[in-house]
Amino acid sequence: MAKLTITTFLTLDGVMQAPGGPNEDRSDGFEHGGWSVPFADEDFGRFMDEVFRRVDCFLLGRRTYEIFAAHWPRVTDEDDPVAGPLNRLPKYVVSRTLDRADWNNTTVLGGDLAEEVGRLKEERTGGEIQVHGSARLARSLIALGLADELNLLVFPVFLGTGRRLFPDGGPPTAFALTGHRTTSTGVTIQTYRPTGPAAFGTYELGE
Repeated sequence: MAKLTITTFLTLDGVMQAPGGPNEDRSDGFEHGGWSVPFADEDFGRFMDEVFRRVDCFLLGRRTYEIFAAHWPRVTDEDDPVAGPLNRLPKYVVSRTLDRADWNNTTVLGGDLAEEVGRLKEERTGGEIQVHGSARLARSLIALGLADELNLLVFPVFLGTGRRLFPDGGPPTAFALTGHRTTSTGVTIQTYRPTGPAAFGTYELGE
């Protein structure tokens, strides 16, 4: 069974909306797009290259798919560590409203999310099923317990508004930290895998 990983950029207050540019996603009046760009450096690029070397296929939400489809086919270097896999490998876009998906090697998944993703994980046998961005999809996958690994890139900036990653609802879950590093610009990169139900205790003094 393939491993499903979520890689996402977050601000200190958990916002993941429109990290790459001011016009990337202005929904709900969001005006702070492009907040990740000032922190890009070689450390950041090196980590992302590592992630894309492990990919078998991509699972994307409709909005992220449309953003990617408008940009990455224009990068025609097949050896580009990001554009190459994105343009070449299978892409699955989760949407009940998308009429067409013209980007090379794209399949629209419009059925029950848990069933569709469960089937995809069973069918893909090598590498990772990678989710990038796709806020609503990522939240649903986490709530359903379908994410096998989270790569959280936390940027040292606070925005105060914007779409956040972690959902309300879903079972309380514990995670193990399996990797961490910090870039030269202060971005912390943390990798977690779920380990089971969250545990609880108390600091109250006994009688």
